[in-house]
Amino acid sequence: MFYSSSAAWQQASEKRVLLFGMSGLGKTYLSNMLRDAGGWFHYSVDYRIGTRYMGEYIADNFKREAMRVPLLRELLLSDSVMIASNITFENLAPLSTYLGKPGNPDKGGLPIDEYRARQEQHRVSEIAALMDTPHFVNRAKDLYGYDNFICDSGGSICEVVDPNDPNDPVLSTLSKNLLMVWIEGTEDHTEELIRRFDRAPKPMYYQPAFLNAAWDDYLAQTGATPDQVNPDAFVRWTYARALAHRQPRYADMAKNWGIKISADDVARVKSPEDFESLLAQTLEAHGK
Repeated sequence: MFYSSSAAWQQASEKRVLLFGMSGLGKTYLSNMLRDAGGWFHYSVDYRIGTRYMGEYIADNFKREAMRVPLLRELLLSDSVMIASNITFENLAPLSTYLGKPGNPDKGGLPIDEYRARQEQHRVSEIAALMDTPHFVNRAKDLYGYDNFICDSGGSICEVVDPNDPNDPVLSTLSKNLLMVWIEGTEDHTEELIRRFDRAPKPMYYQPAFLNAAWDDYLAQTGATPDQVNPDAFVRWTYARALAHRQPRYADMAKNWGIKISADDVARVKSPEDFESLLAQTLEAHGK
């Protein structure tokens, strides 16, 4: 663990933390709060994925759609217009839209092979963005003078690492540079996340074995062919499964590589001082 004790954390002149857990439990809330209060550099893994590693894929997808419109095609071919992604920390829609959902193309779905290809692009990109974290720790200090660093990881971090492998390259690198903190939700939080997702289903990354099993099961249960699948119906059906799949992986990450705090405690954090105190108390309770 990056900080050997509660005292080491409190006395550290440079505080470095990586938050992980399901989207919607407070990672970005804490990161934004710390950044806005000043003194903390905010590194968003999803933003890094959508700009540095998948930005070209995203922009090319926009251009592919634009080329179907005669006027835009003419303007693109004559370099008269520029099409680019306007992804921000608060708006990651370009990334999720590119990732897409599998199923009926008439309902906005992707052929399953194309969907799997984009999932693989995301897996490779997420690993690369996570491995960039130490570089940004140093960059934040050397270039901008930030002593404190918060890494807002994507919900799918647990899908691209092996939390039970002591030599996992991603987790080894991260744990040597930051305190790994899981934001754990309750069953009530899970139910609320499912309700929220049901209202507005969004694309997400799945571990390949999980995706293949879910896809095969969905086809078997519904009797649909791949090009008949309603994309929103599939991701809604898959979401609760994905939460259940991720929960023990997060738990193992916290047990083997860091600590955990509750989403309820996160909701009560209103300042950097609250955050630092919560982690100090957590480290002390863990005997650190």
